[in-house]
Amino acid sequence: QVQVAESGGGLVQAGGSLRLSCSTSGLTFDAYAMGWFRQAPGNEREAILCISSTGRNTVYADSAKGRFNVSRDNGKNTLFLQMNDLKPEDTAVYYCATRSNSHCAGSWSSVRAYDYWGQGTQVTVSS
Repeated sequence: QVQVAESGGGLVQAGGSLRLSCSTSGLTFDAYAMGWFRQAPGNEREAILCISSTGRNTVYADSAKGRFNVSRDNGKNTLFLQMNDLKPEDTAVYYCATRSNSHCAGSWSSVRAYDYWGQGTQVTVSS
């Protein structure tokens, strides 16, 4: 049974940083690309980035470029998201998800391109 679980969310002031983690089990973690998404109240789930199975290739949404950085530890089946210079508009529930292949080409920003999702972790940025 595949399990995906995010952690590390919380309340932070604008300009602060948070590091989210995503632990997985029940799948061959190093065979799959991974994505981070977020969803604010009343909004659709928004893609933040994708990282390839090896970690060598990444693609970021414009909203994350320069402030967010993704990494993965394939030995520990864990994905990370370092978020810096946080803004109130970054407030959302953050989700990680496993892609159905090893790369981020094509429709990496579509929720339909991902198979397994965590329950999400809340990030709240105060002004």
